[in-house]
Amino acid sequence: MSHLVKVAVRPGLGRHIRAGHPWVFKKAIENLPKIPPGSVVDLTDDGRFAGRGYWDPYSAIAVRVLTTDPRETIDQDFFARHVKEALDSRRSLIDFSGTNAFRLLHGEGDGLPGVVVDLYDGVAVLKLYSAGLTPHRPLILEALKSALPELKGIVGRDELGRDDDGEEGKGEGKMLFGPAAPRPLTILERDAKFLVDVYAGQKTGFFLDQRENRFLVRRISKGLDVLNCFCFSGGFSVNAALGGASSVFSVDQDADAIALARENFTLNGLPAAKHDFLAADAFELLDSFKREGRKFDLVILDPPAFAKSQKAVEGALAGYASLNRQALAVLKPGGLLLTASCSARVSSEAFFEAVKEGAYNADVDLTLVEERYQPPDHPVRLQFREGKYLKFFVLRAS
Repeated sequence: MSHLVKVAVRPGLGRHIRAGHPWVFKKAIENLPKIPPGSVVDLTDDGRFAGRGYWDPYSAIAVRVLTTDPRETIDQDFFARHVKEALDSRRSLIDFSGTNAFRLLHGEGDGLPGVVVDLYDGVAVLKLYSAGLTPHRPLILEALKSALPELKGIVGRDELGRDDDGEEGKGEGKMLFGPAAPRPLTILERDAKFLVDVYAGQKTGFFLDQRENRFLVRRISKGLDVLNCFCFSGGFSVNAALGGASSVFSVDQDADAIALARENFTLNGLPAAKHDFLAADAFELLDSFKREGRKFDLVILDPPAFAKSQKAVEGALAGYASLNRQALAVLKPGGLLLTASCSARVSSEAFFEAVKEGAYNADVDLTLVEERYQPPDHPVRLQFREGKYLKFFVLRAS
């Protein structure tokens, strides 16, 4: 591999790369080479090999590391091996009873930084988060087809134009392999059915990382009055109703999401007319409920990421504190608050403190019953703390 371009990193950074951190920022590179996106480069520290990865001249993350083994070649076998290992891991760790949707590749967590693949009833949705992956796309497609002979199709949903600290774009997906996927297609999750738009839905079409938390809601909702804020397509709401909730109130600012949530109730044989659906601002609705004196047994908060950049973290923490304070104002004594943060830049400790501040300001004594994170198909490398993004707290009000 002596023909590969060598890229020198600033002194001392080599040990972090060898330890397993997959990102090398532009500012950490001594001299930026003028090479095409996707070029495989060798990272060196004081002339010594540190890692091998692909080059992206358009991103603040200039190199994403694929291996720290100098003997390893980045070729078809490399991608095929990683896909197979990821699939074997899912099959050994996840209960797929009544479930046909899961994350197959979780980027850095599976040793393929920037590559995300979600499977929806045999249709793979591929997202590449770096222009440096474009030349390697054919190898990734072949690796997917090899590992999953039963694959029905592959939809491409690239986010190449996304800023590293910015929000994901909403570009229309396109078929990269196989006949056109249904729009929407129907998935199964613990025997619950959901409609998913794999071409233009949020993320890859559904928030698969909340799968186990949705099932938790099904287990605990019997006889409860439930409020689901930021409901999207009604994942938590459907599970609450399937679990025997007395009433479910679903709110989301997106009217299309509310319409889809209503459809998902009908799809599961649930009488949508017996429950409430409202396209509105969750903050304003919570304030309105407080004025009315309306209370719920279970309140679910799963908002979009509040901190899309490092400089937004302080404001995000204030936002989480305020949101949880408002939610507690409509929670019955002894009720449950299920509150989540998907902001990678907000640590579990910081989120805990924000929720604690919200409880203090609401004058509610809260007990943390359970603390949850993302499921096994969203693995986190210990050297890549940034990958531990999902926090989910189950709290009971005294």
